[in-house]
Amino acid sequence: MGITSGLVLFAVIWSMVFLIALPIRVETQGDLDDVVPGTHAGSPEHHHLKKKAIWTTIIACILWAIIATIILSEWISVDDVESWFRAGAWSGRDIDG
Repeated sequence: MGITSGLVLFAVIWSMVFLIALPIRVETQGDLDDVVPGTHAGSPEHHHLKKKAIWTTIIACILWAIIATIILSEWISVDDVESWFRAGAWSGRDIDG
């Protein structure tokens, strides 16, 4: 895995973790009974983005290290993944002839 591949892998993991973390512990205007006229009651009042970004980075670093180790050590190779997902592999039929 090259530098660019490692950075792309980290960016994808970070984005996925951040999207999972966004709705956690959001306090809406409706929850706090402080709805600003012209806004929806579900609009966030306290979103804690800085904390979420920090925790997302920590979790993404850990996940990236695990996944990069698996990729670089070749515990699971591209050939393994291809054999798992080739047509008919899960049906028990032999497609190679």
